[in-house]
Amino acid sequence: MSNRRNFLKKSAAFASLSFFPSSLISQLKNNRLRTAHIGVGGMGGADLNSISSHKLVDVVALCDVDSNALDKAKKLHPNAKVFSDYRKLFNEISNSIDAVIVSTPDHTHAPASMMAMNMRKSVYCQKPLTHHVSEAREMKKLAEENNLVTQMGIQIHSFDEYKSAVILIQSGIVGKVSTVRAWSPKNWGYDGLEPEGSDIIPKNLDWNLWLGTAKKRPYKDKIYHPGQWRKLLDYGCGTLGDMGVHIFDTPYAALDLDVPNTVKNECRKSNGFGHPEHNKVSYVFPGTRYTTENLKWVWYDGEGAPKNHKDLILPNDGKLPDQGAIFIGDKGRLLLPHWDFPKLIVDGKYEKLDYPRLDKSDHYHQFVDACLGKDKCSAPFSYASRLTETILLGVIAGRFPNKVLHWNNENAKFSEEEANKFLESKYRNF
Repeated sequence: MSNRRNFLKKSAAFASLSFFPSSLISQLKNNRLRTAHIGVGGMGGADLNSISSHKLVDVVALCDVDSNALDKAKKLHPNAKVFSDYRKLFNEISNSIDAVIVSTPDHTHAPASMMAMNMRKSVYCQKPLTHHVSEAREMKKLAEENNLVTQMGIQIHSFDEYKSAVILIQSGIVGKVSTVRAWSPKNWGYDGLEPEGSDIIPKNLDWNLWLGTAKKRPYKDKIYHPGQWRKLLDYGCGTLGDMGVHIFDTPYAALDLDVPNTVKNECRKSNGFGHPEHNKVSYVFPGTRYTTENLKWVWYDGEGAPKNHKDLILPNDGKLPDQGAIFIGDKGRLLLPHWDFPKLIVDGKYEKLDYPRLDKSDHYHQFVDACLGKDKCSAPFSYASRLTETILLGVIAGRFPNKVLHWNNENAKFSEEEANKFLESKYRNF
C-alpha cells in the first residue's frame, strides 16, 4: 500500500464505518455542525477560530502532529477529542463528525481530504487544494460523486474588493481582455543545496506523521517544520502555490477560465529540492466570452517582481502595489491591488468607479451554512480544482526552465512526456 491508489482504497474502506450521511447526522443533532480540524497550528489555528466562531458549530475533534499546537487548541476547545494521526481520528469517531477542516502543509491536503470525502464528510481545505494535479482531479470527482459540500480556504474570494472586480470585468468595463499580469515579491523558493545529515527531532513533533505520504527523509531543524516547507518541492508549491492562488483567483473567476493550453516558466535550472526563488510563468488560455480568442497570463514572483513592462505603467508615474494583478482590455485596464478595490485606467488616466453594493459574506461561515443547507459555497472543489490545476502546471514548468509545455485538458497529460511524471507521486505507507 505504498501508492496513491492503494491509499484511496484504504480510505474508502473506512467509509463503511459511517452508517448515516452527514446531513442526516446534523438533523439528529439539533441542526448543529460537528467539526474535526486536521492541522491546528499557524493557519490551522486561524481556521479553527473562524469556523468555531459560527454559533451552530461544535468542535468535536482536533488533530495535529505537533503536540504544542494541539495543546494550545485543546485549551480553547476542552471538550474536543485530540489526535496526532488523522487516520485514527476517522477510525475512532467518524460517526461523531459532519465536516472536516484540513489546514496542513500542502502535501497532506489531498490524503486527509480524500479520506474524509470517502467517508462522505463535507470538507473545507486550505489552498492550494492539492500538491499534485492528479489529486486535484480526484478531489473534484469525489466531491461530485458523493454530493458533498466543499470549500477551498481562499478567504479573500469572499471579500468585497475582489467580488467587485469580478462584477466590473464581466460588465465589460475594459472590454475583451487579452492579457493578465500578476505578481508577488514574496520568495517561497530555495536555490541552495539540500541539507546534509540530521538533527534531533523535537519531543513535540511526530516527524513520521508530519511526512505522511511523502517520501521519508531525515529531520533538519528549521528546514521543514513549522514554516519553511512551502519552499520545498516535496511539501509545498512555492510562491505560485501560496500567493499565486490568492492573486490568480479573481481574474480566473472573472474571466471564467478553464485550464491553460500552454505554460512556460522562466527560472533557474531545477535543483530537485527547492522551488526557484524567482519565476516568470507565462500561460496561454483558450478564450472565453470575456477575453480575446486566446488569453495571455504572466505571473512574476521573487524579490523585485514584477519586471518593468508597458502594461504595468500607471498614471502620473504611480508606483505599482507590492502584490496584485492587472487586466489589459481593448477599452482600458483594471488594476487590482492585493487587499484593495480595483482601479480603472483609460487612456493613461484613472477613471472614477462606482463599486457595486454587495451582501456581506464570511468565507468560513458560508461553508458552515452550506453544510446546514442554508447557503452555497463560492469556492467549491469544482472551481478550486481547476484553479489549483492551473497553478500546479506552472509549478511543474519550473522543472523545465524556458520550455513551453503543452497541456491536454481532456486526457490530463502534457505532450512532453518527461513532464507527466510530476503530475502525481507515490504515497508512502506511514
